[in-house]
Amino acid sequence: MQTVQATLVAAATVVALVVSSLTAPAGEADNKLALTVSVDGAIGPATARYVKDALTKASERHAEIVVLRLNTPGGLSTSMREIIADVLASRVPVVGYVAPSGAHAASAGTYILYATHIAAMAPGTNLGAATPVQIGGPLPGLPDATPDKSDKDKEKKDGGDQQPKTKDAMTAKATNDAVALIRSLAELRGRNADWGEKAVREAASLSSNAALQANVIDLIARDQADLLRQIDGRTVELAGGETRHLATRDAAREAIDPGWISRFLRVITDPNVAFILMLVGIYGLIFELSSPGAVAPGVIGTICLLLGLYALNMLPVNYAGLALILLGITLLVIEAFNPTVVLGLGGIVAFVLGAVMLFELEAPGFRLSWPVIGVTAAIFIGLIMVVLGSLRRAQRGPIRLGAQAMCGLSAEILDWSESEGHVFAHGERWQARGTEAFKPGEVVEVANIVDLTLVVRRRPVLTAREGGTT
Repeated sequence: MQTVQATLVAAATVVALVVSSLTAPAGEADNKLALTVSVDGAIGPATARYVKDALTKASERHAEIVVLRLNTPGGLSTSMREIIADVLASRVPVVGYVAPSGAHAASAGTYILYATHIAAMAPGTNLGAATPVQIGGPLPGLPDATPDKSDKDKEKKDGGDQQPKTKDAMTAKATNDAVALIRSLAELRGRNADWGEKAVREAASLSSNAALQANVIDLIARDQADLLRQIDGRTVELAGGETRHLATRDAAREAIDPGWISRFLRVITDPNVAFILMLVGIYGLIFELSSPGAVAPGVIGTICLLLGLYALNMLPVNYAGLALILLGITLLVIEAFNPTVVLGLGGIVAFVLGAVMLFELEAPGFRLSWPVIGVTAAIFIGLIMVVLGSLRRAQRGPIRLGAQAMCGLSAEILDWSESEGHVFAHGERWQARGTEAFKPGEVVEVANIVDLTLVVRRRPVLTAREGGTT
């Protein structure tokens, strides 16, 4: 009996092991999967979404590591902080790798590299220049508000008790916050915190070899295969104090491409695309309201407007600039229906100023293009000129409404008795009178209209010189 029970237990154990081996994911079975996430170009909301989804997928597939390949000039600080938070909370080790040769991890890329569990660079790459972009910078051509030496001497002479200017205070606040962030990341990963602060305050940069000597990165790798060989056997600390001994020498490499949502976000969160979507949406609704029943302008305009507002909501928008754009469009619409020229010029000025002020930050890859602003303003000017030209031609042309519009029209005699009768003119039957006798079917000309009665006369006969026959 005991022998039978032992046999049944052994059989059940074997079946359970077989089933678990068949149902377990490939990554969990060998635990040697290296996933690659490529960040190329400016860092924005689409990049943050891409990295977040990739780290979630890596955790579900029990990957050994995630290689975060960086080649970026920087980007939005909000998106950068989202990526850093996801990297710090990741249950899978993240290896930051600046590659290929010639790539760089500037500005936001430097902070992200500091946050990764292992930092590496390819030969011929660089990182740094992590100074925060000034918020609300002056418009081009305006004098700089930075105090010169004479101003500083005056402050010392007055006792130095003057309050710092708002611009300087905001710059210092943003810089100190960035310094605190990069120093905390450096202390967490055991990297050079002093150089990180220098990169923020002085926009310092380092090559790959200099970064390795300064303890800013952990290693230099020629390619990803070399990277996996060098980090094999290292121990990293994950969130919650968990440690992981890496086994990456024979890890299978696989790239994670952005999903359609991330690709779609990358398109619409481009400031120029968001700007154009908003304008198309507004004018689509205007055309729909001016010509009810067209349907297509209203549907397309609503979709574009919602997409544009969604994209602007994800970008650092200056609402004063947005208000100026809306004011300019409103003035241009009023100009189209009630031409005054002044409203049109004011609308164009308000629109251009609002477009320049629309974004608070001019981060790399998130600038509103001057050609886009110029082309849009030119289109508005062209529309105003077309409207004004049409109105001018309408004023100079013949009157199409009222009693005066009937003068000169042809009319067909329906019936006539002595000096009055009925005629067919302008698609309607009219009462008519005249000084001559006419026959039914004869075509006459309307000379005047008095109390809804047409005054008709015979059509003048053109001479040969006037283009007719005698």
